[in-house]
Formats: sequence, structure tokens, C-alpha cells
Amino acid sequence: MLPQDHPDWLQINECQRVLTKAKSNVVWEILRQSDPFTQWSHYPKGDVSDHTTHSQYFYHAHPAAVAENARDHENGHFHLFLRKKGIPEQIQPKYINLSQRPEGSKEEDICHLIAISMDKHGNPVSLFTTNRWVTGETWYSAADVIQLIDYFNIDHSYPSWPLNLWLSSIVRVYRDEIIALIHQRDQKIEAWQAQYPEKNAYEDRRLEVTSTLVL
Repeated sequence: MLPQDHPDWLQINECQRVLTKAKSNVVWEILRQSDPFTQWSHYPKGDVSDHTTHSQYFYHAHPAAVAENARDHENGHFHLFLRKKGIPEQIQPKYINLSQRPEGSKEEDICHLIAISMDKHGNPVSLFTTNRWVTGETWYSAADVIQLIDYFNIDHSYPSWPLNLWLSSIVRVYRDEIIALIHQRDQKIEAWQAQYPEKNAYEDRRLEVTSTLVL
């Protein structure tokens, strides 16, 4: 984690200051403009995308029965991605055998970078990574995902400029921690595949969260 006097930390603090002054926070910024908050739905509808950097994110929540560990008391979480157009050509997806993929599973041309769990007051409570089936992403190895962290940036004002600045800065502030979590993600999946060789680890619904860091 970067030192507290780093410009990105100062940016985070400034975002929180102006939101607090408006009686808001980073969670409320995304929910106040949306329909009633329901589990599993993406907020805002259609996600948030930057068509210059090809960064993308959405916010949603799971039922309490699905939440686990540090996410037990969360309000919801942000999923952060980089779309294919923002990924350098030399970085190619990892081949994984999806022949055992269950009917109805999805796959999109996106790379999941990290998820940020939030409490109801708009404070981040943990960072975590997920298995491939959770977001239906195109799979990239840890070494390649780590190269893509620095590409994430939402540089516009929809649905909230302070929120977008906050998210972009959080990724930079916790860059080292995110790198460690991505390495742990691959280690967890490899260990899971060895333990359950009859299953496709990337599609095994028993493995959802692959690494977690409580903040």
C-alpha cells in the first residue's frame, strides 16, 4: 500500500470529503441514481465503461447465504474489468479447457482485475478475486493480469466523477496488494484442480472467491 501522503491517497481523501459534504458516499453515488437496490442486479444498468481506456465496472450484491468470510457484512461490491480493446495485442488469453462448461454459463471478452467489497457507509472492507465462471471472463494468467492493472482508469463523470476518481485511485493505492491477490488466485485454482481432477476448476461452482484481503 502506498504511503498516506501519496497523491493517490490525497485524491481518495478529497473524493470522500466532497461526497461527505454532499451527504453522500461512493456507494450511495451509484445507488441513488438507480432503481431500488436488488441483489444480483448490476448498478448502474449497463455498467460503467470508459471507451478510451476500455475500463469497466459495476456494483452489485449477493444474498447473505452466498456471501463469505470478509464479505459477510458487506453492502455490495465493485467488479473492475479491462475490456479486450484495452489489452495490448502481445497479451493473449490463457488456453483453458471449457469443454466441461455447464449449460447456460457465459463468456465475455473482458479481464477481471479485482473486486472491492464495501460496507453501507461507503468504506472498502476487502479486496478479492474470483473464479472464471463468476464473471464469465476471458481468462488471463496472473502475470498478464498484473500487467493490466495500470491500464484501469475511468476518466469521465458518469455516474459520478468523485466515484470514478476514487475507484481509479484505489486500484493504484493497493496495487501491490492486488498483485499478491492475483497470484493467490492462480495458486488457489491450481490447487483446486489437483484436489478435484474430475471437475473443471474454472467452472466449479464450489469455488467462487479465490483470494481475499481484509482492509
